[in-house]
Amino acid sequence: MSRALKLAAVAGAALLTRRALRGRIARSPLWPLPALETPVSGHSPRRWLPALIVSRTEPADGVLMLTLESAELPPWSPGAHVDVQLPSGLVRQYSLCGDPADAGRYTIAVRLVEDGRGGSREAHAQLTEGAELPVRPPRNRFVLEPSSSYLFVAGGIGITPVLPMLRAATAAGADWTLLYGGRSRASMPFLAELEPYGSRVTVTPQDEAGLPDLAALTAAGPDTLVYCCGPAPLMAAVEAAAPPGTPVHLERFTATPAAGTSRPFTVELHRSGRTIEVAAEESALAAVRRELPDTPYSCEQGFCGTCQHRVLAGGVDHRDTLLTDREREDSMLLCVSRAQDDHLVLDL
Repeated sequence: MSRALKLAAVAGAALLTRRALRGRIARSPLWPLPALETPVSGHSPRRWLPALIVSRTEPADGVLMLTLESAELPPWSPGAHVDVQLPSGLVRQYSLCGDPADAGRYTIAVRLVEDGRGGSREAHAQLTEGAELPVRPPRNRFVLEPSSSYLFVAGGIGITPVLPMLRAATAAGADWTLLYGGRSRASMPFLAELEPYGSRVTVTPQDEAGLPDLAALTAAGPDTLVYCCGPAPLMAAVEAAAPPGTPVHLERFTATPAAGTSRPFTVELHRSGRTIEVAAEESALAAVRRELPDTPYSCEQGFCGTCQHRVLAGGVDHRDTLLTDREREDSMLLCVSRAQDDHLVLDL
């Protein structure tokens, strides 16, 4: 190659590099720091943080409690949850149920679901004391808002995000009560931790007393905030029992059911040069994986972000609980979101 051609090649490469840097800096003026909508203690919400399992106990039948430690774990507030990466690579979400004042320490509890998607079985079988468990920084979509009065309702493992809320409400001097239901006392974790609260807590094992009595909801004052976490039927019952205008905050174990009926649509895979049909009863992820079986995914419920992909054209019906408004401008989670109309173009 002649000297002139070499110089031209070097100059061309430098020009491309400058253009790439200008574009990257425009997207994030603090580059190379991550462009976060809401910084989480200096950590990217997508970054995996190393943590060590320092304790494994079983606070109830079928419930595994893990205590994790790491100097890199950011602070958190009651109601927060974390993504954990299981040894197989599966990503699952668990509420933090320890004390936010314990810096560098997280506590989670996992209910064994034999007929579930496999994450809880893997956690119970393989997560042992001394093992590493990567976690992402906490996210909180179940924030405890300031109030002088609360009514908490928990069903089974739904007690996990509520437990730190009780501590916070007590420390703030708020008036609160808790209705806690479960299949049996043996299956209900943290009963011993609740005993010091005395009559503020009503424990209702189904095999002894049936379902929790939600009559307290009708007597709640207009300034009482209601927080509920548990199985879908319990949350539906709480919403139905709450007087009109009563604020009800819910923490769901699964994605929120979509309103209305899903329609079929087509997806054009731009780089692959293929167009695929997405049936009304299937996800875009399932349809894409028929053509591109190596497309990564994990939770399939719009929580973890593994299946996030760039959208080149078409409106998106976003049904996830993860992406920021900025991210939704040009990307989607294939596992739950769909086309607003009849067609999408993906950068795949």
